Amino acid sequence: MDKKDKKRQEVLQHKVAKLQQLLAAAKKQPDDPAEVPKLEAELAAAHAELARLKQG
Repeated sequence: MDKKDKKRQEVLQHKVAKLQQLLAAAKKQPDDPAEVPKLEAELAAAHAELARLKQG
């Protein structure tokens, strides 16, 4: 893993943490019904990219 991949992994980990907080808040206060699925999709995409980076 080169320096660029390590940096990308670090950024994705921060993004995942932020998205998890936003998702929890959106589930507690469902103002916009489309927000929860959108956040879940973004979170899944970030997890998938993290897994791809870790594999190779």
